[in-house]
Amino acid sequence: MTKNLWFLTEERPKKEVLIQIFERFAKDYKYAVFIDDIRILPILQNDEFTFTYEVTGFKCKNVEKVYIKTISGKSSFTDYLIFYQENEPVQSDVPIYAIEETKTDDSESRNTGVYQRCSKFVFIDTYYPNVKKIMLYNLQIEQKETPTATSIFGTRMLLTIGVEIMGKTLDENIFKPFTTIDEVIELKNEMRQPPKGNVPINITKYDDKIEISGRLIKADCLSHDPNIGALSIIAGVLRELGWTKDIVITKHGLTSQNQVGATNKFVQIANKLNVSLDGLEVPRVTSNSIYWDYDKNGEKLGTIFIHIAVDNFTTGYSIFENHAGCEKGYFITKEGVHIPLAKYKDRAKYKAGDRSQIISIPDLILIDFDRKEAINIEGKKYENRFIGIDTLATYDFIEKNYILKYYPNFKIVRTVVLYGSKEEELVEIELGFLLNENGKSILGVKAPRLFIDAINNLLSFWN
Repeated sequence: MTKNLWFLTEERPKKEVLIQIFERFAKDYKYAVFIDDIRILPILQNDEFTFTYEVTGFKCKNVEKVYIKTISGKSSFTDYLIFYQENEPVQSDVPIYAIEETKTDDSESRNTGVYQRCSKFVFIDTYYPNVKKIMLYNLQIEQKETPTATSIFGTRMLLTIGVEIMGKTLDENIFKPFTTIDEVIELKNEMRQPPKGNVPINITKYDDKIEISGRLIKADCLSHDPNIGALSIIAGVLRELGWTKDIVITKHGLTSQNQVGATNKFVQIANKLNVSLDGLEVPRVTSNSIYWDYDKNGEKLGTIFIHIAVDNFTTGYSIFENHAGCEKGYFITKEGVHIPLAKYKDRAKYKAGDRSQIISIPDLILIDFDRKEAINIEGKKYENRFIGIDTLATYDFIEKNYILKYYPNFKIVRTVVLYGSKEEELVEIELGFLLNENGKSILGVKAPRLFIDAINNLLSFWN
């Protein structure tokens, strides 16, 4: 039986990430592989996109084809599920890898680099308890030489629940799994306390229970992502190391039962690990039988498609990406330097309540060196196209302070990329491209020339 590799992901697939996964696959299965110039090709039939991409440049006699499909995860979903089988995966199939990809080291953000993603590895055990779990660091800025205490503690917890680390150099004398509950508690409680007024995450062990303090309230509901991740994995590690008695979350800040929704990912994890909230009831829930589904609705289907078409069928490429529901990328200068975009024009004014200081950023910025054009792209579903057109007017700051600063003398083009509907024509001149739900590629009346080149070359390739 011929087997294929299937990459199911919510992210825009990146060539450097695919290569790392290919290399890991070859090592685990002891297969000889050859990796050349990796390309990601939208598969067309009768000039219509099949919502499947094929990867070329990877050769292995044990793998017939490599395919990528965009999926929509339910609740706390890892970035990639990798299947090694003949047919397109369905929910009941078991992946060989569950991979969380991040570009963030603790040199940029301690919480995002570890804690914010931890809940995904606890959550996935409900669906695929024996899958190989991997945290893949696709680092684009220099790794911090001396790891922070948060990074050490978080990474050691990941290792304790069986998560493997890829793409990051770890000192094995520091980064090793915990072996006892007391060791976990001692290291966490030795860590520096947060500024006065913040709720520290502390672990206190009693004869009949363990209490973990940590704020869970944000925007008047249970939605504090970094702490959801931190508290989830601490509880998971305690259970992994044999604690069978009560685990209670204290100082969480939740004051009303209405703030604790039954569909919240922390509530589902709390049910799985038998964790309670001090002073409140954790709703009893049944896990959703569906962990993922193929995405046929998301606006990012359009922006990811045009991104991949430009990358693989033109000389243009992306200098910034923020596809809906995907990890935000860095802004890339002409010299190849990766720069994190600021969130606020003036952080102090924003903290004082001025929400106009939030910087409006596009979903994608493509660069066309041949024509010296930078293309600012807002992605939307077809029914929200007029909202997308209005949003184009908000990009002055990003253009002045980033695009024109690092790409002087480039003309800036603003356009909207759409997904959805059965429409086969675009009327408004601000609309550059539509991928409709039948997979047809429709160019706008004033589509950027880079779009025209990408679609024409893609069609020529398949014809």
